[in-house]
Amino acid sequence: MKLIFATHNPGKIEEMQEILINLPIEILTADQAGVTEDVIEDGKTFEENALKKARFVCERTGEWTMADDSGICIDALHGAPGVLTARWAGEDATDNQLVSYTLDQLKDVPTGNRQATFCSVVVLLSPKGEVWIFEGTVRGTIPPVPSGTARPKLPYDVIFIPDGQSKTFGDMTEEQKNAMSHRGIAFSKLKAFLQRAQDTKEIDLSVL
Repeated sequence: MKLIFATHNPGKIEEMQEILINLPIEILTADQAGVTEDVIEDGKTFEENALKKARFVCERTGEWTMADDSGICIDALHGAPGVLTARWAGEDATDNQLVSYTLDQLKDVPTGNRQATFCSVVVLLSPKGEVWIFEGTVRGTIPPVPSGTARPKLPYDVIFIPDGQSKTFGDMTEEQKNAMSHRGIAFSKLKAFLQRAQDTKEIDLSVL
């Protein structure tokens, strides 16, 4: 059984493999499947971008594909950066520049008004064009200074404290973060769907 994850982001790949580890499915990255190009993420929503990425890879491989689009929406910034999360500090901004830029946008916002939501939408796409969508969100706050270690291409981990917690995602282990993160929630829903489909034959996983 084979499923291609339409991403080149090593941090996302590591998280996804940890969450889906017990499924009898071989997970390949877009690079491993021979798709090295990046699709232009110009959708207005996370769902549009995730679907666009999945279709881009599926059309080039003819394989079952999954893709996600995630971002942080900050209340005090009217929901920004949203779908621009990875590039709102500039197309070539580094992880450190993204963190610095975000904190700079909030420099005049008091502690009690720094709420934000991490959002993730995961799309599962079959070669026949069938689509399943799974969503995950988590509320939290943006601290005034970074804390912890950012995973590759996941810079916001060090400036997001989930509600009910005292430390950032960057201060958590993979297991701790995946148990409550937006992407962890969305991929857990995907995992549950695949496990259920395997048991009930809702979809033919033998063709994956």
